[in-house]
Amino acid sequence: MASGRKRRPSGGPTPEINVTPLVDVVLVLLIIFMVIAPQLEGGQRVEVPGIFHPDPKLKGSLEPLTISVNAEGQLFVDKAPVTPAELETTLRARHEADPKQRVLLKGDKALKYGEMRALFRQCQEIGFPGVSLVVSDRARRGEDAEGEDGL
Repeated sequence: MASGRKRRPSGGPTPEINVTPLVDVVLVLLIIFMVIAPQLEGGQRVEVPGIFHPDPKLKGSLEPLTISVNAEGQLFVDKAPVTPAELETTLRARHEADPKQRVLLKGDKALKYGEMRALFRQCQEIGFPGVSLVVSDRARRGEDAEGEDGL
């Protein structure tokens, strides 16, 4: 032992880091967040029609009021079901509570545009400063082109 280094006694345990449990935990967390994240969006889940080039700069600064209409025509205000008769009073109460609140309309693609336009007009007549239609940017060519000839 002329070199001056200490030798480890033979047969002693050598320290090793086992990263397999860490990788398992990270993958489980990733899967959990991938499943939960889509459920965090506001309003009732409906299948909205798509567009090809959405404006990425269009962002609202205030938390919007979400009105959803599913394929059966059921109305929801921020995931709470309402009847068409209750909708007017609910919207007026929400507008009085926050006059600057914006409205997002989510309508199933199976609905007629006239039904969504009537809801749009109702929100404008109540006095909401901004009413927007929610559309999907995941539309593919040919899928939503059923009525291209006879628009």
